[in-house]
Amino acid sequence: MIVNSQKIRLLAQMGLCTASLFIGQVALAVLPNIEIVSLLVILFTLLYGKNVFFIIYSFVILEGFLYGFGIWWINYLYVWSILAILTMFCKENTSNVFWAILSGFFGLAFGGLCTLPYLVLSGTKAAFAYWVAGLGFDILHCLGNFFVCLVLFRPLHKLFSHIIPSTTYWK
Repeated sequence: MIVNSQKIRLLAQMGLCTASLFIGQVALAVLPNIEIVSLLVILFTLLYGKNVFFIIYSFVILEGFLYGFGIWWINYLYVWSILAILTMFCKENTSNVFWAILSGFFGLAFGGLCTLPYLVLSGTKAAFAYWVAGLGFDILHCLGNFFVCLVLFRPLHKLFSHIIPSTTYWK
């Protein structure tokens, strides 16, 4: 089977994107719910479209290898995909403020989205307790995501657009 150079280039780019997600997450893990993963998932979705799911799931597998495959890991299997799908629906928007608001809202909703395994395994009371216990972190997550995206969206989009010249997203 002959693989063309365009596919090899795409695979290499997606590998580098996965590495940047993973390194960015690990590097900022010392800060409570301040992360760059949400911003990068938005950017990679805009640049790669549905191929972003390869990046997301490779990242999630790496996270499991590093931190263990606990109940939190189940959340990562669907939570990042939800952000990618929301981004796909809004892909025509060119406002970095819009993307910062979406990223902030996602940070605020993150804890609620992560209650699904607790709901299934332990019921509504456990899921509600899990969500309420994490609201303080969700607020920090919201603020962190908003400001990280507001400041870094345009410069990172410009950088990735140069690295990935085939992108069809706005410049």
